[in-house]
Amino acid sequence: MAKRTLLQRFARWHIWLGWAVAVPLVLWLASGLFMAARPIEEVRGEALRAEAAPIDGAALTFPKLSGTVSKVALVSQAGTPVWVITGSDKQPRRYAAKDGTPLGAVNEAEARRIAMAAFAGKAQLTAMRRFAAEAAPMDLRRPRPSWQATFADDTHVYVDADTGEVLALRTGFWRIYDFMWGLHIMDLQTREDTSNPFLWVFGGLSLITSLFGGILLFRRRKVKVNSAK
Repeated sequence: MAKRTLLQRFARWHIWLGWAVAVPLVLWLASGLFMAARPIEEVRGEALRAEAAPIDGAALTFPKLSGTVSKVALVSQAGTPVWVITGSDKQPRRYAAKDGTPLGAVNEAEARRIAMAAFAGKAQLTAMRRFAAEAAPMDLRRPRPSWQATFADDTHVYVDADTGEVLALRTGFWRIYDFMWGLHIMDLQTREDTSNPFLWVFGGLSLITSLFGGILLFRRRKVKVNSAK
């Protein structure tokens, strides 16, 4: 009798917990299926990324710097070789790789050329917009000042407004995928926190619900066996 009463409680808890986790379970399944619908390479728009032009190493001149250097990168910006050097102040700066002269911030015309050189698609560039580091767009995911180049196919190419580096390429499908990822991890604000309280609570409740359902399978099997007798 006691065992039967306990199973009846499990059945009641299973029903109520099932109602509590129904919405999260649907969101997890729907978002997971959506994210699995296309290869991750297509989501990232790898086919839309143009290969950087090769740089002739014999024609390079390293700039004369004072102080320490923590990072050096040689990049091709619209066919022009550029040094991007980070000093002890952690601020990256760019220098012309041909003669080592300092280069200023990236203006709109230069950002346009860099974005078009980095984009291998056939869509036309339709708009340019500058963002401050503290107001970086959600799909950039980096607190850097940037130029956002918008193409007709809804692709965004982000160019660092200080260094001219291509920070990211985001397709329209990437942004939908990113929203689904936020639903999947239950973090629509930053879409980065995979260990937030909502995920832990609803994940734990879903696990308990499943365990109760597994236990109740034995009850249903016993009832069927007794009915057969």
